[in-house]
Amino acid sequence: MSKNPNITSFLEKPAEVETTPEGDDEVDLSAVVSSDLTKEDILNMDHGSLLGAMQDIQSEIAKLEEELGETAYDEDDENDENNEELELFRVPEFCIPIRKDVRMVDWDAIAKEVQFDVITMDPPWQLASSNPTRGVAIGYKQLPNKDIMDIPIHKLQSNGFLFIWVINARYTFALEMFERWGYELVDDITWVKTTVHRRMAKGHGFYLQHAKETCLVGRKGKNPPGTTGNIGSDVIFAERRGQSQKPEEIYELCETLVPNGRYLEIFARRNNLRNYWVSIGNEL
Repeated sequence: MSKNPNITSFLEKPAEVETTPEGDDEVDLSAVVSSDLTKEDILNMDHGSLLGAMQDIQSEIAKLEEELGETAYDEDDENDENNEELELFRVPEFCIPIRKDVRMVDWDAIAKEVQFDVITMDPPWQLASSNPTRGVAIGYKQLPNKDIMDIPIHKLQSNGFLFIWVINARYTFALEMFERWGYELVDDITWVKTTVHRRMAKGHGFYLQHAKETCLVGRKGKNPPGTTGNIGSDVIFAERRGQSQKPEEIYELCETLVPNGRYLEIFARRNNLRNYWVSIGNEL
């Protein structure tokens, strides 16, 4: 950290003391920084006492400068850490992220502005068992079924596809949501999770260990313009990454199914932000 030029010049060039012909000491008071001494005290000092006071003041300034330097160093370190975090999280240039609790979103206002061709959602399903996590740390807030059902998905699409990730215990409920929102089940996708060594990544399950996730595909109305069929695959083999982070392939399927469409993700997270998508969630 560079020193304050005013403080530095003062330290490097001590204040000059001029002696009058009568022998009285006159002090350049502009060179003396604030201290406990009054102007009268300084004028009444002899030359030796004045030099001692100046040394004390210089020591205080040096100590203050050192403290300021340490503070600035700490702030620089904190800024470096923040910059490093920002470096890890970059919003894609053409993505529209909206950080908000989905229960507080003005969905009517959004629906009035745009109708989406594809909507994806990965609800934070509330687990019902007495020991829901079974040793697995859940890093997000879970929502009851009613809060998920109350999202007016049907208002956001006139014609389009809905991709919704489900857990085994909520499979039937997801189909009930489809019916309430006006969708028909047209397909489903299985994501087989793998490790970095391309082996199945097994996780906890109530009866069987789970190595897959299911995404249900519903359609409302007609196919949106540009829809292409017979694309991709209903089975995705992809590496398991961060908690709740879904594979890139699911987004690629959506974009291939409806090229150049309007895409929305609800319950979005930072690690899945994409160009040309509107992403809404409180974990952004």
